[in-house]
Amino acid sequence: MNNSQFLTVLKESFKTYLQTGARSNKKLCVLHGAISEDLQEKLNDNYKVYSLGHETGKEKKISGRYLEKTVDITITKNNKAVAGIAVKYVMSNYKQNSNNYFENMLGETANIRSAKIPYFQIFIIPDNIPYFKKGEEIAKSEHINEHDLKKYITLSKDNVNEFLHTPVKTLVFIVHIQNSDGDHKFANKKEFEEYYLHKDFDMILSNLVFNFDNATIYNDYEEFIQKTVYYIKSL
Repeated sequence: MNNSQFLTVLKESFKTYLQTGARSNKKLCVLHGAISEDLQEKLNDNYKVYSLGHETGKEKKISGRYLEKTVDITITKNNKAVAGIAVKYVMSNYKQNSNNYFENMLGETANIRSAKIPYFQIFIIPDNIPYFKKGEEIAKSEHINEHDLKKYITLSKDNVNEFLHTPVKTLVFIVHIQNSDGDHKFANKKEFEEYYLHKDFDMILSNLVFNFDNATIYNDYEEFIQKTVYYIKSL
């Protein structure tokens, strides 16, 4: 799967989210399933990939050093977990939750990597997302900037062999939802959903520029998967 195909999957996952709601896992089946199928194709028959939307359609648990964790995508060899990948696709209300997302990511990575199992992270977010208040009113649009990603930039500079809370490799993937009406304003969640379900739009790479270091790959799905597969096969 190349970048263009990955963007198509993200668009499909976004539309599924609009159709089924934030609590449904159907959007995860679309995204996690596509990534898992790509991994399975690139790994040889000695490996098996588990996730929602792929083959059995079930996630697998990995025994970390401190607790067992259900992982978005698990890769096994000879029925033993050899790697895990967490996938986070944020579609609204990012800024109020960003620290919790990040701290949870550090904790789950440390738990699994401390058990000597490689762990990878995929973080996806549009560069402009709605902030929903209670009652589903849209209070504002959140524009992603360098301040929002400062912690990920710092993480990208970590020595992954020294810091077990750092994923072996992280993909930060920022997209732009492009429509013919430009920066369209929405009053509430229903308007937002109806617009993107019935109007054509494109999911493209954001033109935002950030200086990530070696531990993070920015806006290049192909490179991330290639390096992840190479690492797993080298074990």
